[in-house]
Amino acid sequence: MKCLADMGVAISTVQALRQRGHDIRHLSEDGLERLPDSRILEKAGREGSIVITCDLDFADLLALGAHTLPSVILLRLYNQTPGSVTPRLLQVLSECHEALTAGAIVTVEEARYRLRRLPIEPSTR
Repeated sequence: MKCLADMGVAISTVQALRQRGHDIRHLSEDGLERLPDSRILEKAGREGSIVITCDLDFADLLALGAHTLPSVILLRLYNQTPGSVTPRLLQVLSECHEALTAGAIVTVEEARYRLRRLPIEPSTR
């Protein structure tokens, strides 16, 4: 899957996902450290990428804009070390592949994840 990692995602996590066959870029690799969230979503949408982030603003932007893509994986883990994040991401990318391709927000926690398909209906915002 093609992914775009936001600044809160460790480079070592990006490298680990690459080693497992995922097409993933980190914003810092393209010199885009200061790119606003709305522009990150635009970039991901144009490129067909899934945004991986720790930033709650992405879910709000998708909901308010009634977007169907790009998908967002929102990391809400207490332990943000690559050793904790990487296996959870690999699990979510595998188990949620279809939904992420169609458009979804997946909120990832230690013991579970929650999947919401896009667009988010006004009654569920």
